[in-house]
Order: sequence, then structure tokens, then C-alpha cells
Amino acid sequence: MSEFLDLEAQDGVRMTWNVLPGTKQDAAACVIPAAAIYTPLKPIPDIPLLPYAPLRCRICRAVLSPFSVVDYTAKIWGCPFCFQRNHFPQHYFSISEENLPAELFPQYSTIEYASVADTSPIAPPVFMFVVDTCMIEEEIGYLKSALAQAVELLPEKALVGLITFGTFVQVHELGFGILPKSYVFKGTKEVTKEQILDQMGFFSGKKKPSVGVIAGSRDGLPAESISRFLLPASECEFVLNSVIEELQKDPWPVPADLRSSRCTGAALSVAAAILGVCVPGSGARIMAFVGGPSTEGPGAIVSKTLTDPIRSHKDLDKGSVPLFDKAVKFYEGLSKQLVHQGHVLDLFACALDQVGVAEMKVAIERTGGIVVLAESFGHAVFKDSLLRIFQSGEHDLGLCFNGIFEVNCSKDLKIQGILGPCASLEKKGPLCSDMVVGQGSTTAWKMCGLDRKTSLCLVFDIARQGGPEALGPPASNQFYFQFLTYYQHHDGRMRLRVSTLSRRWVAGPGNVEELTAGFDQEAAAAVMARLVSFKMENEDDFDPIRWLDRSLIRLCSKFGDYQKENPSSFTLSPRLSIFPQFIFNLRRSQFVQVFNNSPDETAYFRMVLDRESVASAVVMIQPSLIAYSFQSAAEPVLLDVTAIAVDRILLLDSYFTVVVFHGSSIAQWRNAGYHNQPEHAAFAQLLKAPRDDADVIIKERFPVPRLVICDQYGSQVIIIFAQHELLHFDSCVMQSMFFCLYYFFQARFLLAKLNPSVTYNSSNPPQPGGDVIFTDDVSFEVFMDHLRRLAVQ
Repeated sequence: MSEFLDLEAQDGVRMTWNVLPGTKQDAAACVIPAAAIYTPLKPIPDIPLLPYAPLRCRICRAVLSPFSVVDYTAKIWGCPFCFQRNHFPQHYFSISEENLPAELFPQYSTIEYASVADTSPIAPPVFMFVVDTCMIEEEIGYLKSALAQAVELLPEKALVGLITFGTFVQVHELGFGILPKSYVFKGTKEVTKEQILDQMGFFSGKKKPSVGVIAGSRDGLPAESISRFLLPASECEFVLNSVIEELQKDPWPVPADLRSSRCTGAALSVAAAILGVCVPGSGARIMAFVGGPSTEGPGAIVSKTLTDPIRSHKDLDKGSVPLFDKAVKFYEGLSKQLVHQGHVLDLFACALDQVGVAEMKVAIERTGGIVVLAESFGHAVFKDSLLRIFQSGEHDLGLCFNGIFEVNCSKDLKIQGILGPCASLEKKGPLCSDMVVGQGSTTAWKMCGLDRKTSLCLVFDIARQGGPEALGPPASNQFYFQFLTYYQHHDGRMRLRVSTLSRRWVAGPGNVEELTAGFDQEAAAAVMARLVSFKMENEDDFDPIRWLDRSLIRLCSKFGDYQKENPSSFTLSPRLSIFPQFIFNLRRSQFVQVFNNSPDETAYFRMVLDRESVASAVVMIQPSLIAYSFQSAAEPVLLDVTAIAVDRILLLDSYFTVVVFHGSSIAQWRNAGYHNQPEHAAFAQLLKAPRDDADVIIKERFPVPRLVICDQYGSQVIIIFAQHELLHFDSCVMQSMFFCLYYFFQARFLLAKLNPSVTYNSSNPPQPGGDVIFTDDVSFEVFMDHLRRLAVQ
């Protein structure tokens, strides 16, 4: 496994098969597709930044790399992708084996080029805040406080604008500082660029061009008109803070039996139109802060009548959601507009109810946007995540804009598509596969927004056919890949990052051991999670559990070591031994089991999965569990209910949630205050250690995970209370009951992730001080027994 981590550290790539099946037939037999998870902007130490343009192949446009064959005498280099021989230009004529340019150094398989020809002024980033005002005063207060902190952290030269919405959409004119001034639009319909130009007076007192597209100052739009709505943060900080401070709840009355009139879609349409008019092609982000469901105009997800429930997964399966398809169609159109403009849609959804994340998913994901889901604008998940976007330092996001991602590969490989935050540029070519996954039928994609952790999953198709000619000489048994990422660096300049890699292929019946040696089970689990999520959303009547089980059985049948019809003889190589465990936990994860999750939550989980690296995806699929006790130092333990003990603290990291779980004895000692006594300093340190480790996890992660602190047996008092009528209790007892309810429901975050090896109907009792899980799910041991029996048939 360490060699795969070394390859990732060098190029930012993890592949399912690092020794690839050489023919289409071999690839089909391997079950797990040939795929790569690539992080285009992964921080790589000592990566060279070359101040000149890359040297490209005349035929396929691949960039010169360490895998190019160089004739130093004739000053010619051969392209490893199309085998074209290219002459070096004049400024490379001093090249020799002792005088190599950086792009030919073997250790620089990933390299960056800075654009030196671009002499245009640096375009500052643009942030358009779109703020929901249909909330209670307390929530608006939390949001105003968070926005005020974010404004202080904005780069001085960054352009900023503000739109608020409720029943109507208000565009605030920040350039008019004498008194608050805004333009109001109806929330019942979309707004076009032409309407924006006419109704907001962009050509007030000046002649409007009669022909051509009006977009930005370079196309005739007066700069002073743009500066009325988009101003540098340093110039409008006072006005912006004043407007934010005076924000109030939407004044339109709401009857008791109706929902608020919230025109989220219309507000986003106005924001996209303004940015398209003022700053097309510049790095810009629409940051939407939404506190409830859209009920008005385009993109509405539910009616205003409170008796009409918001759609659930069951409603989506039945097709009884007339507003869902309409809203998705609207956001698909909005995503095309934003991708064309090069702009990003970010969503901060903070409400106990659903807000429409499932409908907005297409626009957020295709523009490379950020999504944060929390219960309240006062919750640390929202507040800390928002500040993390603008903070600079060791764990900053390194936001970049206007990316274009291209792929070159050997002619025997085809590209099925990409699963991740990007949009197809529909650049068709011979490398496009007939089978399409995600954003396919292209070799170029637009990435309007990307950061240091943005990861793409590329799925390949082995096009090489089997036969005697499939076994070539060893020198030709290489597949080459080249990933090119053009992007606007956060310093404002354009850059090109080029990653070139090679993987060996094997063909024929005796290739099992070599394929097994190159199998990356963590990358395979991450790819399978993205694939099953994609299939669940796009294929009718798809059974994810059956698909995962059949894939695992076929994989184990091919690569397992066993005697026919003898399950006890079944063994797996260490290279594959953990993969069944990943699939077992994936079957139980929030990506597959949508029960008890809303469509918004499911969409949120899948969006985060589709943009994260292999390491992060593995934590989402199979959380890590660390135990703390007096008997030993902190140590990883099995994700099993048997890990619970009365004298142990557990730290569970499930990516979205970090849980600190205290055994019952630990909780009693803590409640007695022993950790405050000098003679029990060791106990104080034991309590502190998991909290410190949890803080480290939270500090490094985005979106910021939820921290849950709970105790074992936190529900016992509830059982006693349930036998009495609540009306007989005074306020103190009610508070105690709420406290116990809180700890019980917090403990579910841990119990839901553990392997149920001991349940309420198990024949084996729990160990003293242990716990049981009330579930009918099969345990991992039963799962493996079934797998062995089916794999050897």
C-alpha cells in the first residue's frame, strides 16, 4: 500500500489497477473498472514552475514529458501517445544528456507552467453574496454575524456584491453610499441579461450598443456601471457592513397555515445574470445562504401550503413529485449559463427542513461549487466552514478559478467519462469510449471552481482486443496517461499543470498474480462508491446492494485462492483482503442506504464524496475508530460493537461527524469531577487526549465535521421515563430527560457505524461492560461466510 501512497504524493493519482489488464476481455474479467482518482492541484513539494510555454506534439498536442523518447543528436523527441517525431525549437538546441530541461527530469512527472504571454491586468476574484431573509430573527442574527466576519477576511482587491431575497429579490447598489439603495425584481420568474441591462440602468445616459453581445467592460459596458454593484472589498466594507447589519426578516406576512414565499431560484438567476453582464470569464463565486425551501418562482421544490410535505426518497421513487423535475430542469439551465460564464455556485444550506440541495446538485457540482449543510446558521459546522474559505494559512483551501481539464492517453485506452465536479466541453475525439459514465463523450472538461482537494474520478475503457497479437514485447507493454489542468491561480495568473504517468499492462491467462500486485483496494473502494452513487441517481430500478454483492463475488472468484466447492479453503491475497470489508461498510453507508436520510442529505453526502480524495472517501465508507484507556496508549481498534467498554473512550471519525464516546465508568468518574483533582491527573489527560485528536481532525477538514460527545447507556433513564406520563414531571425532571435524550441520540452516530457482531438476538452475549446493537443487519462475519460459499461455486 505504501508504494501507492508514494505515487500519489508524486503525481496526485491513485489508480484501481496499477498493473492494467491488457485486453478488453481481461478488463471485463477483473470486474473493477480501470479508473484513476486525480487531484489536479494537490500540493506537491518542490514542484517546478517553468516560466515558458510547454512544448507540444504537432499531432495529438501532448506535452513533452520524461516519457518522451529524445534523440539528442538530431534534436528530435518522440511522443509516447501518437509516436509522432517532433523537432525541438531553437531555444532547446543546447539540450543534451547532461543538460536537460526540467520537464525531462524523471522525478518531475508533474510540472507547472506559468503563462508569461498574458500581459493583461490581473482580474480580481468576485464574490456575490445571495442571502435569504425568510428566517426567524435569531437565525438572521447568526447569519449577519458570520457574514460580517467573512467580509473582514475578504482579499482587499476582491470584488463583492450583495443580493437579498424573500418574496422579492433585492440587488443592493453598494456604490451608492449616501443611503441604502436597491433594485427589486419579482420572485416569480427568471431574469435575463437583457432585462438586467435595461432595468438596472447600466447604460444610463449613454448609448447602448445596437449589435453584439454586451458582457463586461471590454464589450462596451461602462466600468462605472459595474462598480455600482461590484466594488473592491476595501472600498465598500463600510457600506456592505451597514447593509448586512440592517438586514431584517422578510416583511411580507405569512399566514399560519402557509410557508414563507422564498424565491431562491429567481435570486440565483439574477445573480448569474449580473455576473454574466459584468464579469464574464472572470473568477467569480455566487455564495448562496439559504434557510428554507424554495416555494416561489423557478426552482420551487414545494408548495406554500404546510399540509403538503416536502418530497422524500419514497416520493422520488414513485415519481409523485411534480415540482422536482421542473426544478432540476431549471438548475440544469442555470448550470449551463454559469459554466459558459466560468462562474461557481456555492451553497450554504442551514435549516432543520430541506432547502432543495437535491435539485441544486446539478448546478453546484458542474460548476465545482462548495456545499455546506448544517442545522442552523449558528452551528459551528457553518460558521467555521465559512471562515475556512477565506482564511489563509496551513489549512486554507487555495481556491482557484476557470479551470479546463484535458486528458491524453495511449490509443488502446478510451475514456468513458469523469465522476466529479466538472462539466463536459463536448470535445469529441478518437479517445472517447462508446460507453459513457458521468460527464463523458469528451476529452476536455470545464472546472469553474477547484481547490487543493478537488479530485476527479476518470473511468477508462480498455479498447485493446485479445488474440495472439495482444502479447507484445515487454518494451511495448506500457499505457501512458497525461492530465493537463489549465487554471487561474489564486494570484490571478493562469497556469498549466501537467501530470504524465505510465502503467504496465499484462495480458493472457497467467496474469492474476501481477494484476493482484497492482490492485489498490482503497482506490477501488472509492471508485465503487462513486459508481454506485451515480447508478442509483441515473438508472431506473437499479439495485445497489445486488450490484455490489455480485461485483464482489465475481472479483473474489477470479482472484481468490480456493478449492472448488470448499468454502473453508478460501483465502485472499493481502492486496485484496480488506476490500470485502470496504464493500460491507459501503453497503451500510449513507451513500447506499437512503433510509432515515432526506434527499437533501443524500445529495450532500454524494457531492462531497465526488470531490474528495481516496483517503477522505475511505473514511466516509469505513470510519476510523481509536480507543483510549489506562491500559494502553491510543490505538486503532476494529469498527465493531465489541470495541465498546466501560473503562474506554472511543474516537470515531466518519468524515461528516467526529464522535467522542465515553464508557459508562469513564462518564461516572467525569461526572464526579475526578479529573479536576490533582491526584487524578492521568484521568484528566485521558479525557483530554481524544478531544485534542478530534480538534486536529476538525482543523484539517472541509466542510468542518460535526463534533458529537456522548456517553454509554445514555438512554437508560428514558426507558424509566417512558413508563410515566410526562405531565407529572416538574421542569427539573424535564430538563434531565432532555439531557438523557440528547446523549442517547448522539450515541447513535457511533452505534450506526459499528459492525453488529453482538445484537439483541445473538447467541453470544456481550463481554462484561460491553454493548449490544438493536438491529437485524447481518454482521461482517456472516457476510464473509456467505461470500466464501458463493465465491467457490
